[in-house]
Amino acid sequence: MATLGAAWHDAGRRIDRLDARLLLEHVCGCTQTDLIAHSERELTTDQTTRFAALLARREAGEPLAYLLGSAFFCGLEFAVSPAVLIPRPETEVLVKQAEAQVRKLAAPRIVDMGTGSGIVAILLAGRCPAADVTAVDMSSAALEMARHNAERHSVSVRFVEGDWYSPLGDERFDLIVSNPPYVAAGDPHLQQNGLPFEPQMALTDAVVGGSGLTCIRTLIEGAGSHLSPAGWLMIEHGYDQAVQVRELLRANGFVGVDSWRDEAGIERVSGGFVDSVR
Repeated sequence: MATLGAAWHDAGRRIDRLDARLLLEHVCGCTQTDLIAHSERELTTDQTTRFAALLARREAGEPLAYLLGSAFFCGLEFAVSPAVLIPRPETEVLVKQAEAQVRKLAAPRIVDMGTGSGIVAILLAGRCPAADVTAVDMSSAALEMARHNAERHSVSVRFVEGDWYSPLGDERFDLIVSNPPYVAAGDPHLQQNGLPFEPQMALTDAVVGGSGLTCIRTLIEGAGSHLSPAGWLMIEHGYDQAVQVRELLRANGFVGVDSWRDEAGIERVSGGFVDSVR
């Protein structure tokens, strides 16, 4: 029977040593201190089997977050599964700009389109308690995960299943936010960094066009019918799409169009507002 120390050492020769440690802590319910102070402790048969299975999956490239069942974003832990994308730092730009906008309003109505695990909607609901937050996704499995995360963080969010604006009727909002599928079909990045394990429909618009801008265009073209006067639309997009997104926004009547950069200086979020309702 393997000990904690031996299991960690052997796994660290196959995958990243930090990943090995986190997987071992997850399986054994222990801490890094336990691994060091009690390295001679033996794993049970069940722990050995579970650890071996997770190790093999990580070695095959499956993202660590899926194996652990959670990921951190903006300092909070969120449950994730292969039904949803793993949170990425770039999305912090969307949250930051959205929060800055709705803090100007007494009781803003917000909708997060394509919410996935719910991170954007949940963070905005938590940071702006007076806001009325709705989250839309066409995946029932994603919405189940998002509801779980909302309960975990004790925030009130209304979750609605449907394809973009279709389930919203004639509702209007002060802010529409979205991190839609924006990777073009065939982009080589889709085969790297664990992306083959993530839900492709949340990454690329291959099914509905494949240009990387199809879903973004749908959001922009439909936003005017769901925004209140002076309401904002903010969209996360690819590293090379800012110019095109700004052009689409202006072509659809948005003003005050701007883009915001991530910590690497890349324009990651673009948006604008409408000065009249349609």
